[in-house]
Amino acid sequence: MTIVPVDDVWIRVECEDHEAQELSSFFTFDIPGAQYMPAYRKKNWSGKIRLFKLRGHLLYRGLLSRLMTFAAQQGYQVTNEVPIAKPLYPDTLDDWVNAQPLPVVPREHQVAALRTLLNTHRGIVLSPTGSGKSLIIHLLTQALDVPTLIVVPTTGLVAQLTADFVSYGVDPDRIQTIQAGRPKDRQAPIVISTWQSIYQLSAEYFADYPCVMVDEVHLAKSSSLVGLMAKCLVTPYRFGFTGTLDDTHAHRLILEGLFGDVTQVTTTHDLVEQQQLSPLRVKMCVIKYPASACKDMRRALYPDEVEYLVTSPQRLDIIAKTAIATKGNVLVLFNFVEKHGIPLFERIQHLVVGRDVHFVHGGVPSDERERIRLWVEQNDNQIIVASFGTFSTGINIPNLSTLIFASPAKSKIRVLQSIGRTLRLSQGKTHATLLDFVDDLRVGRTVNHVFRHAEQRVQYYASERFPYTLHEYDVEMWLRLLSRNDAKTLQSAPSDAGDSKEW
Repeated sequence: MTIVPVDDVWIRVECEDHEAQELSSFFTFDIPGAQYMPAYRKKNWSGKIRLFKLRGHLLYRGLLSRLMTFAAQQGYQVTNEVPIAKPLYPDTLDDWVNAQPLPVVPREHQVAALRTLLNTHRGIVLSPTGSGKSLIIHLLTQALDVPTLIVVPTTGLVAQLTADFVSYGVDPDRIQTIQAGRPKDRQAPIVISTWQSIYQLSAEYFADYPCVMVDEVHLAKSSSLVGLMAKCLVTPYRFGFTGTLDDTHAHRLILEGLFGDVTQVTTTHDLVEQQQLSPLRVKMCVIKYPASACKDMRRALYPDEVEYLVTSPQRLDIIAKTAIATKGNVLVLFNFVEKHGIPLFERIQHLVVGRDVHFVHGGVPSDERERIRLWVEQNDNQIIVASFGTFSTGINIPNLSTLIFASPAKSKIRVLQSIGRTLRLSQGKTHATLLDFVDDLRVGRTVNHVFRHAEQRVQYYASERFPYTLHEYDVEMWLRLLSRNDAKTLQSAPSDAGDSKEW
């Protein structure tokens, strides 16, 4: 085989057709849950993703190392004509970092990430919330000193990253932000944009940027963001940043193909041990429903079960009263705005006394979301009722003490990214708490859908080494406890610490 560069996105493998078929099989993967997707059901799609293109023998450039591994395993002789990246600052990086006029001293893992990316010119940094990804991004822009496009998933993160850069000493005139309605032509050396604002632009637009960085890169499995990166044909520097990656093999390989190899520079547990993040306590709040309800829902499909739960007046009361009984700043996350978010917000507003309650969802303008974030950051005993889509990723509120999962969640990325909102350090904050509501509609050996999702979340907590406890009451008992304002079961730290085997 001969491997030749095509551009900064693709390489071509010159080989025989039967070898190309082997490559195609090696780089073909099943997509989990494909059988539920409309395209698969209509037989318009096989449910597989094929990363090697038989037409043209093309493969994402970031998968070069995996291609070499495959060739070695098969015993193929390989001629690799793809040039090797020349390391930048190979011997002087520490001195260069120390000379930067920063308000904080970069941590060891931040410098390690910077060194890796400058050596390879591409790659993904896997580093949890609170590990200082924005400082790594800033240092990269300064070290490369080339026109740079930074892509983020939300307008709130555009404002937040801009504020971070200014706090690091960047002249605001050197930063251009792109959101809906703003000019897209580059007018400054650092451009920060939502991907929604630019993904439809042509490859000519992206040719103006030698460097592209994507924050919260786990969202790059979106076809729009994959298409955006595929247009960066002459972008030698490409970097991704995320706190969490999906466990699916195909997801990881797509990201590696677009950006390069994944480097994990630290973990949440390590940062907690180093007192750089708050310790987390997880309270699994199991709601046992009446036998009649369990019987009615025994054969329910997943959408019908969720519909029953999010519209249940008793469940709504339990979550609303729990949020009110919990001290400090509280973030309540939900999935559905009309069915769940609005009734939950209105119920909390109706019951609460002497506390501000804020409502955030996709229809709330970005400047209003930022105003709410700043207000909560500067005050105490605030309650935010927000959709997962707006507040589960990237939002920085250090004095947030409690997170409530009001809607069932299964996605590892969504769960761990949401938890990251509570882990930042704040004065007087000793720990963070997650109240994870688990709906138990089991009948005999029949386990309901969202209970299985809770079992999966327990595995996430165990893998991240978050201690958790179980609190199990029927619906009426939850309401009696909360009606007399007896929240001790949630505020204290019981001794029945759980593990995945007990669960």
